[in-house]
Amino acid sequence: MNEDYDLIVIGAGMAGVAAANKCGAAGWRVAIVDALPYGGTCALRGCDPKKILRRGAEIMDAARLMQGKGIDPGDLSINWADLMAHKRGFTDPVPDKMEKGLSGNGVETLHGAARFTGSNTLEVDGTAYQSERFLVAAGAMPRPLSFTGADLVIDSTDFLNLEALPNRVLFIGGGFVSFEFAHIAARAGANPIIVDRGARPLRGFDPDLVEMLIDRSGGIGVDLMRETEIVSVSEASRAFTVEVKSGDETRTIETDLVVHGAGRVAALADLNLEAAGVDYSDKGIVVAPHLQSTTSSAVYAAGDSADTDGMPLTPVAVIEGKVAASNMLKDAQTVPDYAGIPTAVFTVPELARVGMLESEARDAGHDVDVRFTDTIGWYSNYRIGETSAAAKILVDRSNGKILGAHLFGPEYGELINFFGLAIKLGLAAKQLKSMTAAYPSVGSDLGSLL
Repeated sequence: MNEDYDLIVIGAGMAGVAAANKCGAAGWRVAIVDALPYGGTCALRGCDPKKILRRGAEIMDAARLMQGKGIDPGDLSINWADLMAHKRGFTDPVPDKMEKGLSGNGVETLHGAARFTGSNTLEVDGTAYQSERFLVAAGAMPRPLSFTGADLVIDSTDFLNLEALPNRVLFIGGGFVSFEFAHIAARAGANPIIVDRGARPLRGFDPDLVEMLIDRSGGIGVDLMRETEIVSVSEASRAFTVEVKSGDETRTIETDLVVHGAGRVAALADLNLEAAGVDYSDKGIVVAPHLQSTTSSAVYAAGDSADTDGMPLTPVAVIEGKVAASNMLKDAQTVPDYAGIPTAVFTVPELARVGMLESEARDAGHDVDVRFTDTIGWYSNYRIGETSAAAKILVDRSNGKILGAHLFGPEYGELINFFGLAIKLGLAAKQLKSMTAAYPSVGSDLGSLL
């Protein structure tokens, strides 16, 4: 048995690293462990590499929108191998940088699969460790698929490491992963299909703007099949045959690649949490609002490993990691503040949201002033030739405060941050409108949207 630690962190993603660094810098004896390279999903297998690939799609789209307006796209194309190499230029150095940063704060970095053996003990590949406290920040994994041939499907990590992009790609599920990757694939010359079992994809976003995104997606060659289930996937001479069912009708689709985009679950199954007396589900460890396990005082959780009100976003994971660390250090019960945190689907253009949906605001009893604006003809979109953009701002009539903001258009992933700040600080629409922005910038559109 090694010497006792004050804290062992399981998972070297953004939440775990933030907590380990905070506690290590405070003088605690801290260890962090991960079976995968340090950096987590966001930096290595998600947000960051995805948006690097998206840059290629942005350039292709921008050139085509300006065709006939002074730009000739000509033979412009994406060199997939070079784009992947550019991505690796960012991701490859991340694990070493993460470990050096942790070591600089006195954190011991361990590698291997962690497994609890008791309330204060765990093993890492057979080596025993003991700690007064644990933070579980192990992230999420693709939701298990139950149809025949599910083992033939690749996940988002595999897609982000493809050496070559095939011509036909089928994405399972109508969420972030499928739409973002389909937009990249279409701009790179592939023919993507999204198969969604529901009637409305991207259910966490404003339905009117989602429909605009769907129309825009169709215009670049992304085919969406709604209310359709995957029955089976089978190999067929260097390709795959996917059997799908819509209502009573069954059909087959030939494709070169099938990608899992049907959601994720907390990656907790292999941690043997039962040995530590920790209650959990697919949504994460059951925690009190201050992120401590409700069944084991020694265990805290953050990010995708914690069943909280926070959205499954990297910034939320970082907030929770820092709050959990602070609560452990101070023996406090501070609750994370989730107000005003935006989220975006980085299609081209992007779809962004912060605060309440229109239906949520009405269900909560607010007298909602819905300010919908089609911004297609506005200067900032005319300038670049964009043909689809809109905004929906929700304002409480009783006090003028912003309840929610929903944006679809170029650079709106940046614009949404202003609304997030307004919601977090409880600003009224007229207060946000009083801001004078640099002109002509997309930010200068904000006042007119209100």
